[in-house]
Amino acid sequence: MFQYLIRRSTLSILIVFGAMLLLFGFIQLIPGDPATIMLGPRATPELIAEYKEKMGLDKSVIIQFARYISGVFQGDLGTCVLTHRPVSARVIQVLPNSIILAFSSIFVASLFGIPLGIYSAAYRGSIMDRVTGFLSISLITIPAFLKGLILLLVFSVILRWFPARGAGEAGNILDQLWHLILPMLAIALGWVGYIARLMRSTTLEELTKDHVRTAKAKGTSQRTTIYKHAARGALIPVIAALGVGFGNLLGGQVLIEIVFHRPGIGSLIYQAITTRNYPVVQGGLIVAVFMYVIVNMIADISHGFLDPRIRYD
Repeated sequence: MFQYLIRRSTLSILIVFGAMLLLFGFIQLIPGDPATIMLGPRATPELIAEYKEKMGLDKSVIIQFARYISGVFQGDLGTCVLTHRPVSARVIQVLPNSIILAFSSIFVASLFGIPLGIYSAAYRGSIMDRVTGFLSISLITIPAFLKGLILLLVFSVILRWFPARGAGEAGNILDQLWHLILPMLAIALGWVGYIARLMRSTTLEELTKDHVRTAKAKGTSQRTTIYKHAARGALIPVIAALGVGFGNLLGGQVLIEIVFHRPGIGSLIYQAITTRNYPVVQGGLIVAVFMYVIVNMIADISHGFLDPRIRYD
């Protein structure tokens, strides 16, 4: 396990480094002078020169990249060109909202999707299995932002049960939870269907394995066979998918954050792109990549705890 952690950590560092290299390269390939783009076409040559010196743009590309890498590993993601605040401060301010939204969505989806998938596999071909399959496909095909608009219209505009925008008052946990429900449901509904279908298929596959057949031959009850022997192995692909999904949600829930006017890392990156605030774009994407890598590494490590047959050597 220790050697696996060392190899996995090294690979994660290389992935983050590669992401930083690509992001830095893309920024350099953008047409036009970055200083002129930031300051506008009416900026004087003196002001442009001062800005380049301040941001280190007067140095060679190699030196700029070396300084950027060094700053990232020291927690310095650059300076916002609009507010002149550290990018790390802006990212830290909105990152908890994105993590809470992604985690709660995945948790609620797993809470309902996993039991539905197991039940559908246990009673394959039943009416409940068909209803679950129909609802799962329906929830998957409807985009999250469309579900968010429907929830917003029904529960915020018509019924006025839930707030329509924002992340809640800072320090007020109940208010924050109240603001979280609708955007969380908009994301979780689609994931319930996906997890249920994936859990059903993997459970059916596990039921054909030799160790499950042996348990059945020994007279083990159907409930014990499914939940103790089949479900644990079936969870491994599901957890891998959840790890990837959680990482994708951190930067991919932009439309939901826009629909509900909720501050998050996705909406921060989107706003930075529209204003050409490239340091914020770089910083936000680097943090999203880092979180993605960490979550997937945790998901990979958890496989050995679910299935003792898995070895990391």
